[in-house]
Amino acid sequence: MTADLSAVERALRTAAPYALLDAVRASLTGLYDVQQVELLLADYSLTVLQPVTELPRTAPALPVHTTAPGRAFGSQRPFAEPGAAEGRTVLHLPVTVRGDRLGVLSVGLDRTALTPAVQAELWEVAEMLGYHIVVAERDTDLYLQARRKNRLTLAAEMQWQLLPARACTRNEYAIGGQLEPAYAIHGDNFDWSGTEDRLTLTVTNGMGEGIEASLLTNLVINALRNARRAGVDIADQAALADQAVYGQYRGEAHVSVLLLEFHLDTGLVEIVDAGSPRLFRLRAGSVEHIPFEAQLPLGLADDTPYEAQRIRVERGDRLIFVSDGVHAVASRAGELYGERALARAILGTRLLPAAEVPRAVLTELVRHRDDDALDDALVVCLDWYGRHPSPADALPA
Repeated sequence: MTADLSAVERALRTAAPYALLDAVRASLTGLYDVQQVELLLADYSLTVLQPVTELPRTAPALPVHTTAPGRAFGSQRPFAEPGAAEGRTVLHLPVTVRGDRLGVLSVGLDRTALTPAVQAELWEVAEMLGYHIVVAERDTDLYLQARRKNRLTLAAEMQWQLLPARACTRNEYAIGGQLEPAYAIHGDNFDWSGTEDRLTLTVTNGMGEGIEASLLTNLVINALRNARRAGVDIADQAALADQAVYGQYRGEAHVSVLLLEFHLDTGLVEIVDAGSPRLFRLRAGSVEHIPFEAQLPLGLADDTPYEAQRIRVERGDRLIFVSDGVHAVASRAGELYGERALARAILGTRLLPAAEVPRAVLTELVRHRDDDALDDALVVCLDWYGRHPSPADALPA
């Protein structure tokens, strides 16, 4: 890091949580004589970028798919466009934290000042800002409020607060997930946690509607986290969460869960299938549903035993996890979305990064339904890179 960027880092670290943009604006004005610094955050549905301004927000939102900031957000690369004044350029920079795309930082400066070195430094500033926004959200609602183009239902508020993030990227894998309807989701959710040698991923399809569904999912997610953090294997994680749900509801409510633990060194995956979420795999241009031995949903019966099944993933595999709000949804004519249509959607998004796939698949789902009124629907995409050699790598020369 250069001395100048150290000064930016220090300014961000000492700024009030709600004043991060002011700190960046002051720093960049002094360093690069910029005349414009704006922060836009992606909304919950990932369809618009919303300016962060003093509340209540009055600046109009910008569509993700038809604007210059949206190009930077979608490509995750800087994108420059001519500024309003002669000789000025506006550089749009992705604000991303470990693969989780938060938004875009837009900086206006003299065209002749925008050298490759300056662009690289500004991109690093945008990354710094992202990390500080994540920390600042513990102490201010500003950035969470700025992401909302509509009011969240209380159930949706609870569900979004449960998420670890909407995307994550490591050397071994990339994950992206999306919940719909984004502003009124009830019981669907996902969770993940990584260590040096494992990735645990949970896909949850809660029963019911509104607050009851959200409370049920909250109980399950936290029961699974509690068991995972106690260091037990995934079969026992499922059993302990099952006991928590049954103890609270006595079999009157249950939760469908697909629980997976990936071994980063070998590609071995241990899986507990306790309900309706399904897994589809894209490998070598072909999509297939990967079925498992179905076990009881969590909370349906007292003291249910669970067993882990095993598969192996290969480098280059793409895994798509969907709730029944995706694979079992019907059009107005009564036609189920089904495996064939879902396979087409997965193939159609094969060139997109994992973070963009869930939203694209859900857009295809809306077209199938012929309306925007989605029931709870969840899509999670995992691209597997691993540390182990692929079968091709293992062949003798």
